[in-house]
Amino acid sequence: MRRPLIAGNWKMNTTVDEAVILVKDMLSELNALNNVDRILCPPFISLQRVSEIVKDSTVVVGAQNMYFKEKGAFTGEISPLMLKVLCKYVILGHSERRQFFGETDGIVNEKLKAALANGLLPIFCIGESLQENEAGKTRDVLTRQINGGLKEISSNKDIVVAYEPVWAIGTGKAATGNQAGRTIEFIRDMLASVWNNEIAQSVRILYGGSVTAANISEFIREPHIDGALVGGASLRAADFIEIVRQTAAIKQ
Repeated sequence: MRRPLIAGNWKMNTTVDEAVILVKDMLSELNALNNVDRILCPPFISLQRVSEIVKDSTVVVGAQNMYFKEKGAFTGEISPLMLKVLCKYVILGHSERRQFFGETDGIVNEKLKAALANGLLPIFCIGESLQENEAGKTRDVLTRQINGGLKEISSNKDIVVAYEPVWAIGTGKAATGNQAGRTIEFIRDMLASVWNNEIAQSVRILYGGSVTAANISEFIREPHIDGALVGGASLRAADFIEIVRQTAAIKQ
């Protein structure tokens, strides 16, 4: 059985001091809910402080992005060598990186390879825009992103996939549980075609996009959905704890 996972993506929010307060506000209760993997993904500047605070707990830390080179003249970028001592996971291919920073499937593929080569576990994000969704192109887009992102990557059940329909991120307009469940079942079938069915059934696939404490149960009850990549609600300690609590209760 796939172990459920809830990841909080804080995006470009919180100063270092605010990050410290937030993680301390939720840590003891999150630590008690240890039948769910819990990942906190603060901004780069807070990774060290947050990792120090959670080091004796069962909560782990992830980064929000990473460049695929280990070192060099890449001003402003963060390499896997810098991250591997600070965190366990790294979010790659997020729609905001694709939309605002021009990341292609090829770039995401290079990042996935670099993360795996350095012992980091990727949370590989895929998802379609509103226009693509309304044009009936969801499966075409996901097929392209999966094939492009996983090109030349051997089967690996430790890669986490996050389905994030772009039209649902930060908009308050979440997909329904049934919509997300059917799409994630398709993603699992795609992984079986790229790798094999045994690996596809072992890979954890998350839903992301306006996930809240009020709607998490709708997603978690879907058999193919293994957790969530949470945005805005992860910045509120009580809400994030409640999302993890409901997941733990449903997936026990």
